Amino acid sequence: MRSQIEIGTDSAGQSISMDVQELLATRLLVQGNSGSGKSHLLRRLLEQSAELVQQVVVDPEGDFTSLADQFDHVLIDGSAYSAREIAALAGRVRQHRVSVVLSLEELEVEQQIRCAALFLAALFDAPREHWYPALVVVDEAQMFAPAAAGELGEDTRRLTLSAMTNLMCRGRKRGLAGIVATQRLAKLAKNVAAEASNFLMGRTFLDIDMQRAADLLGMDRKEAERIRDLQRGHFLGLGPAISRRPVAVHIGNVRTGGKNAAEGLMPLPVANGDDLEALLHDELEQEATQPAPRPVAPVRPRVDVEQEISSRVAGIARAEEPAVDAEPGPATDVAQGNDRVAQVVRELAAEEGATFQSSAMLFREFAQRCRQHGVPSAHVDMMRFRKLFACASAGLDRLDPPVREAIEQLADNVPEDVLAPYLTIAVAAAQGRTAPDEDELARVYGTSSPSRILRLLDYLERQGHIVVREEFGGERSISVLSLDDAISRNDSIALARGD
Repeated sequence: MRSQIEIGTDSAGQSISMDVQELLATRLLVQGNSGSGKSHLLRRLLEQSAELVQQVVVDPEGDFTSLADQFDHVLIDGSAYSAREIAALAGRVRQHRVSVVLSLEELEVEQQIRCAALFLAALFDAPREHWYPALVVVDEAQMFAPAAAGELGEDTRRLTLSAMTNLMCRGRKRGLAGIVATQRLAKLAKNVAAEASNFLMGRTFLDIDMQRAADLLGMDRKEAERIRDLQRGHFLGLGPAISRRPVAVHIGNVRTGGKNAAEGLMPLPVANGDDLEALLHDELEQEATQPAPRPVAPVRPRVDVEQEISSRVAGIARAEEPAVDAEPGPATDVAQGNDRVAQVVRELAAEEGATFQSSAMLFREFAQRCRQHGVPSAHVDMMRFRKLFACASAGLDRLDPPVREAIEQLADNVPEDVLAPYLTIAVAAAQGRTAPDEDELARVYGTSSPSRILRLLDYLERQGHIVVREEFGGERSISVLSLDDAISRNDSIALARGD
């Protein structure tokens, strides 16, 4: 898999690349005055690496929301959720490996900082099994990691500094690679800036900022004057992911655009002085006596994030599914569609090593195969897929319908992460076979650790799903509670229906 992306060209027109794999381990700091092209640089980096790695963008000005139009980024409006919901969303982002843009433009400054801090902290605190690689881009980082307290409340400052410090100092072991962009290095907390090993320095004029940038780039004071003369969109780059020596980079073009106000010259309105004066003063006294209108935030529909995440992970929009007739087809068409989906899942589960892959990777592969074979799969979300995959791994489809339905009813109360080994035990019991050995349970559970299987059996027994009996000779027998009663009940129902 390629890891090099092109970010621009040097002074000779030669391509300058960035190693995303190395960037994940070494982080990036971007600095430049307002108008130097920082947002353009970040947008170029995000666009070029969108298909290589998960991306999380903290966007205080709403400049990066257009990424959702061209790529598989989910837009999260920070003003539409509570603190607990923001933290829960961050957990799902890590679990499902979805690229997102956290837009904070509708919030006040202190609310922006608290919302971003809670989101970053939840990304950092995700369970170990969700430590997938991700680029975390924080624009205007001096807001979220200020060098001085300023007007921020002390609790807010501690919260945001802790989140940013964890991201840059300890995030690497959790798969999080921080990319921070700031207008002034002097305004950014030193312990946040010091953890970056890659630098892209744009135009700056203040001596203190030029000197700090030159120190980071390994340049002397005379060479630091180059930083003042940089044109817009030109940066000096250094670091293991870019170059071992300082290199001038002209950032390449981008596909998406920001929401900046119009720049450059515009023709003034054509009118004489009297008309313009009338525009300013007409009914001014009447307007001044009216109460000032209260700003009303635009109402944005809250999306079903779980459903949105599932569709993004699959890489398929519902519009990409094969066209169906406007009128509903017979029930047999629905059954045939479900059978085709089940066949794709069975083929995937039968492949060697499939159970050792993450659910996100399996779900992506499932969606791609459905698209290749023309099988509609938009109705199958991540939770539904996990259950289908567990049933296929355990061989539940080999049982008669009444027995299969009985086991499915018992499995409704079994946690999803241990569903496959439980179903494997239940299928063996229903077929009258001996209990599966540790190797078989390890295969469907996706582990190579015998101790995890012992803990698994102990957990299922404590939850009241099975009974394990260890004999003196070393043999083990496992009984599935209520299985016989459930099978008998379903057999009676089937006979009454005439099945």
